[in-house]
Amino acid sequence: MHGPAMSGWLLMALCGVTGAYCLLRMRSGTEEERRTARAEAVMGFGMATMAAPAAVFPPPVWGWTVYVVLFGAAVLRGLWFARRRGHHLHHLVGSLAMVYMALVMAPGSGAAAHGAGGAHGHQMTQVAGGVPLLTGMLLVYYAAYVLRSGTRLIPVAAAGPAEGPIGGDWGARPELALACRLTMGIAMFAMLLTL
Repeated sequence: MHGPAMSGWLLMALCGVTGAYCLLRMRSGTEEERRTARAEAVMGFGMATMAAPAAVFPPPVWGWTVYVVLFGAAVLRGLWFARRRGHHLHHLVGSLAMVYMALVMAPGSGAAAHGAGGAHGHQMTQVAGGVPLLTGMLLVYYAAYVLRSGTRLIPVAAAGPAEGPIGGDWGARPELALACRLTMGIAMFAMLLTL
């Protein structure tokens, strides 16, 4: 990800914590909920590694290929499950966005490693890479997703604490799962802004 190193560190921490919580969610719920939690954990950890400041953790040359293969497989998985459930359409868009960002940020793409957090550690010297129309469409999608998720979170929080004993199963809290999705949507929006 291009941009100031501090924002990279913050996004890395936020996405890493979100991915870790998604791992907790995999321990409870139905098979469909566990499958969703797995997909969100992969997305969270993938975003965390992509957001790591390149000046501190320079990605190997082959790392971008790993992103493309991993999230390309997630695209195929998303296509398979999208035929049954609409929520997987969001996972499909997220995986496509990750493939797109990996391709744009790969060495030789013209946009890689030119931000303050990039491999050379200097200010951006060229116009950001990517296809402006595609980047704009993804930004609009994630802005709408974040606003929609945020409005869905407000009634859940206003309804009061979740039923069950204090210190209950953290993986089964729907408001936390929704907050994680909101967090990853905001992080994806921020990462797309830097392209």
